[in-house]
Amino acid sequence: MKIYCAGPIRGDRSYAKFVQEIISLIQKLGHTALSELASQDDEKVVKDDGMIYRRDVQWLGQSQALVAEVSAPSLGVGYEISYALHVRKIPVLALCHRSTRSLSAMISGNSSELLVLETYENVEELEKKLRGFLAGCDSST
Repeated sequence: MKIYCAGPIRGDRSYAKFVQEIISLIQKLGHTALSELASQDDEKVVKDDGMIYRRDVQWLGQSQALVAEVSAPSLGVGYEISYALHVRKIPVLALCHRSTRSLSAMISGNSSELLVLETYENVEELEKKLRGFLAGCDSST
């Protein structure tokens, strides 16, 4: 499967190491991780905001699911989650570190059947939650 991976790029990057872990785990499980952080070509390409938007929307259009690290606020991640849920209608796993004190109500209060919100403490828990979510996505495709 192609999985879009969302995490803050320009905002609060306190949980960036977990975004990288998510990408690595998805690849380790035999899936394709679509993310600016996973792309090998990003450093070679001069990026402007329009190019980034078009690329990311294209990646969302190719994806069968979205996995987002939501521990730190990010307008971009919120937009991508909304796009996945309401435009693409694909499953979304929102992962929130237990140390997070304030998660957006737009995530925690969302009752969409396509949205799964999970908390984690460490990489082992992250992998367990990710495996379970992806297994459910595999069986529904």
